[in-house]
Amino acid sequence: MPIFISYSHDNKEFVDKLAMQLVDRNVNVWLDRWELSLGDSIIDKVQDAVDGASALLVILSKASIASQWCKKELSSGFLRELEEKRVVVMPVLLEDCDIPLFARGKLYADFRNNFDDGFRTVVEGISKVTSPFLARAKEPEYHVDWSVDWKYIDGSFALILNFVEQAQHQPYTCLTNIEILTSPIAGQKFESNKRLFGEVKAILYIMTIINTYFQNQSDFRPLLVSEKEKVKHVIVSSQESGEEYRLRIGARRLGEDTGRDILVNTTNLIFQSYQHMSDVLKQSD
Repeated sequence: MPIFISYSHDNKEFVDKLAMQLVDRNVNVWLDRWELSLGDSIIDKVQDAVDGASALLVILSKASIASQWCKKELSSGFLRELEEKRVVVMPVLLEDCDIPLFARGKLYADFRNNFDDGFRTVVEGISKVTSPFLARAKEPEYHVDWSVDWKYIDGSFALILNFVEQAQHQPYTCLTNIEILTSPIAGQKFESNKRLFGEVKAILYIMTIINTYFQNQSDFRPLLVSEKEKVKHVIVSSQESGEEYRLRIGARRLGEDTGRDILVNTTNLIFQSYQHMSDVLKQSD
């Protein structure tokens, strides 16, 4: 369930910073400039988003309280509070302004003096409505096709992961290619596991190491701002065994240019493929 951000476009710079930091914390954010495409029915899309959101972050500023759109979004949020008997509207005070009457009794996140303090209040507030154990089910917003290939390059074992993400109702796809090249010691480990347990389990061993590394880091989310491939090189190593895996991660978008930047959650893609391989092997044991 996404967090809907209601704001005036006069406060775009602040909202972009807030939204990106929430995304970095793996929060699903609904922002009109990220979700709406040319020709969309703004009223329908926004109303559906408000109705389906976990909560509404309402940015309070001189510009937003004068905006008729913001007033409508705020009213829809308060109606949901009355119907569902829970907190839906979470005010964010950006500057001194005339706070709407029905929002005055609420605790707000105060960004007037310090961004970090206000952001901390936002994170604490939305954590109560974004629990992974309590949510309203919804259809996925995209689907992912993926494949795993492998070969030897100059004597080193290479594992190649390809992912194609197709967003629903969007005219583009995202292609992610991850090439994993083993060091000599890691290659010897692969050959040993292959002899003892078979090729598939030897590959799963590599996937386990890679997945564990990324799960212990902040989510790796390349930001695609053009049609050009975004490339990142990562080294995953084990001090105990001396194994080393060199990763080349490339991500790019294909299709129509919507004019909006795209975030690709590579960490989640790796986890999905690892989890699938692990589940299939468990069923075959």
